[in-house]
Amino acid sequence: MADFSSVLSPREGEIHVIAAAQHIVKALGANKNLDDDLRKILSQLDSHLSAMTLLTTESRGTGFREVEEQLKYAEEKIRSWESNQFLLWDSDESDPLEASEFLKAIDEIQALNEGLRSLSVNGNGKQKELLNRADSILQMAMSRLEKEIIHILVKHKQYFQPKNMSFRSCGMDVLYDESFVSVEDIPSEEALQRNSSGKESDNYIFDLVHPHVIPHLKSIANVMFGVNYDQEFCQAFISVRRDALEEYLVILKVEKFSIEDVLKMEWSSLNYEIQKWVRAMNIIIRYLASEKQLCDQILGDYGFVNPLCFVEISKGSLAHLLNFGEAIAMGTHEPEKLFRLLDMYEVVADNLLDIDALFSEEAGTAVRLEFHELLRSLGDCGRATFLKFGNAIAANASTRPFFGGGIHPLTKYVMNYIKTLTTYCNTLNVLLKDQEAADPNPVVEPENGQGVSSITHCQMACHFRSITATLESNLDSKSKLYKDGVLQHIFLMNNFHYMVRKVKFSELRLFFGDEWIKEHIVKYKQRAMSYERATWNSVLSFLKDGDGPGLCSASKAIRGFTIAFEEVYKNQTGWSIPDPELREDLQISTSQKVIHAYRSFMGRKSSSISEKYIRHSPDDLQNYILDLFNGSPRILQSSRKK
Repeated sequence: MADFSSVLSPREGEIHVIAAAQHIVKALGANKNLDDDLRKILSQLDSHLSAMTLLTTESRGTGFREVEEQLKYAEEKIRSWESNQFLLWDSDESDPLEASEFLKAIDEIQALNEGLRSLSVNGNGKQKELLNRADSILQMAMSRLEKEIIHILVKHKQYFQPKNMSFRSCGMDVLYDESFVSVEDIPSEEALQRNSSGKESDNYIFDLVHPHVIPHLKSIANVMFGVNYDQEFCQAFISVRRDALEEYLVILKVEKFSIEDVLKMEWSSLNYEIQKWVRAMNIIIRYLASEKQLCDQILGDYGFVNPLCFVEISKGSLAHLLNFGEAIAMGTHEPEKLFRLLDMYEVVADNLLDIDALFSEEAGTAVRLEFHELLRSLGDCGRATFLKFGNAIAANASTRPFFGGGIHPLTKYVMNYIKTLTTYCNTLNVLLKDQEAADPNPVVEPENGQGVSSITHCQMACHFRSITATLESNLDSKSKLYKDGVLQHIFLMNNFHYMVRKVKFSELRLFFGDEWIKEHIVKYKQRAMSYERATWNSVLSFLKDGDGPGLCSASKAIRGFTIAFEEVYKNQTGWSIPDPELREDLQISTSQKVIHAYRSFMGRKSSSISEKYIRHSPDDLQNYILDLFNGSPRILQSSRKK
């Protein structure tokens, strides 16, 4: 409301000037094209000018009879509504004109109040009596307006309903402990689902209070600010809106935890709370944009009061979110927490510009700084957790060999872990930019001039290759736990093959590059060849020794071959090659080598071998080889009677 105090101290001889001003105001007010705000200002000015005329005239006499009558009329209007059980605004029984008259009565009392104070009638007891009476009436009216504010804000509150909001989530919970509990393969689609941004495509603003009551709230604000009851208005407004924000956090199921509570929480519970926190952080920033709009609509004309009220409404709920984030950043750096840490880091980073804009004024400086500090803390914690993951792989030790030589849970864990991390590529590249990685497989530009993906050269790609090199070294140590040297080859073949497929058929291919894939295909194929030589060369050596002359030599060779084959069968049916394609390839390769040698020997020596020594036909052996590597130990029964 405009400040008219400068015209409320007329001097003798200036009554005609006030009258002229009042005439102009009335003429302006008759204009039908005026907006409501300007019309209200002119009405208030008319009230003040009328009060000035009355007071100037009265002060020249000996009393304040007309002033007292005017004050009495306004007081009756105020008191009539004070005793009324219905509210001035938004009651089925109330009349909009009554609300307007109520505010006009307040303006009149304030005009008389200011006029009385401007008069130099020292020691006039009547003047003091009227001033005290006016102050008392104003106080009563302001108390009523506070109730009206609260009622309007509560009754016409609208719940925030963000549209089309999606939230990034890693889509998996990775368990990490000393036993490396097996992790199932994660379909790549799940990882791709989190690529959508956690922010809305449009800056969606929602009306937190029904629009039709905004003019009422502004009218009340204008009156209360005009009579220096701005603090009371702000307290009522802040109280209701702060409660609404806290209620919305409850709707989002965000609980209030102390830092100590968070640090003591079990991971399963903490994991769930973090996911709720990430979603709530995204929504609350959108909510606060709508809250800021409401503050601007009601308090936008009052300078620094507007941002102060907005901060007071926001800071309590934001403090709970900030405290939770800081508590997470203060926690231990266990690798299973990394994905949630990165989710938290990204949601703060994604919303930081909006936070800076919402709290751009000096009143919001502390809030801005706290969010920037939280981002730094989460980044430090995420970086330390990622580096600890690599160290944990190197430190993981086993005392017993993994059953059957299959794919070790550590291999599955590590490869699924880093595959999931690919969706955090940009974030991790930022966090790891100053962290050098010992990359044993640096990417070299091919000679054919065709470039490689820039992703293959990024910081995270170097760390991934370093991590898999550490894994390979650990697997090599684990392979030595097998007493059977042949099973060492199967174990390493299985695990290298799994790593290759995980890289080749996922987003990891961009980070490792085709050269890495080719090198590791060679590695697992070399292990397959080493297996064949170590297993079957000794078995087939019996047939070579049996090529000498005489029945005894051939029969002895078949008997030795049969015993050796059956021993291989008993052992290697219990070994495991989980990948069907890899298992079939090795079975076919083995069958071609063994069956060809056996069939050829039987063809050459059929007349020299006693029938009782021939326990298996070539077709039998071919079927037996198909039983190998299925993970179920078997004992071979003779297919022919002796």
